[in-house]
Amino acid sequence: MATVVTEFDAVSLKNVSAQFKTGGTPAVGTSFGCAGSIEGETESVVIEKKCAGMTQKSIAKPQKMTLTYAGHLPVAVLRDVFGLSNTGLKPGVYSYGQSSKPKEFILTGDVVDEFEDVTKLIAFPAVTSSTGLKIQSIENGAEEVAQIELEFTVLPDNAGQFYYEALVPELDDQTVAEQWHSAFTRTLVEATPAP
Repeated sequence: MATVVTEFDAVSLKNVSAQFKTGGTPAVGTSFGCAGSIEGETESVVIEKKCAGMTQKSIAKPQKMTLTYAGHLPVAVLRDVFGLSNTGLKPGVYSYGQSSKPKEFILTGDVVDEFEDVTKLIAFPAVTSSTGLKIQSIENGAEEVAQIELEFTVLPDNAGQFYYEALVPELDDQTVAEQWHSAFTRTLVEATPAP
């Protein structure tokens, strides 16, 4: 039986990868580059039941998530994120415009608790860029290359989920950890029904 983790302090983000989808089918995971930070927030709709103008019941229903990511991304990843294309152009030339379509992808990463040496695997199953092409800040004479900050929208997958996580010591099936960054799917993490 797996260990139960009772305390987890998120210290660093590592091994961020993207599985870009073509026709709804994810490709093998690709490194998302050098991660700087990630932050997410769920947007919800509040449904209320009122009686004589007074709220009797209230429930928040999650609608989508917004992720903010900062880091240094490989050229090919940035092109897929924003939908740059070289269709109809000479080799090596890419363009961005009204016909550009960002690719949907699965974003995965490792959140590491360096105090306890525990890793939490995280996954967002349906991610797209929520902003247009963004050019990172370029400053002559700067002592550090600026990270690019991107904003993503996370929609629910076919199971209605926006986010998955797994603390590695709690996993009974190590296949989940082995395939998390290269082939994450709902099927990978779904429980097998008892016979």
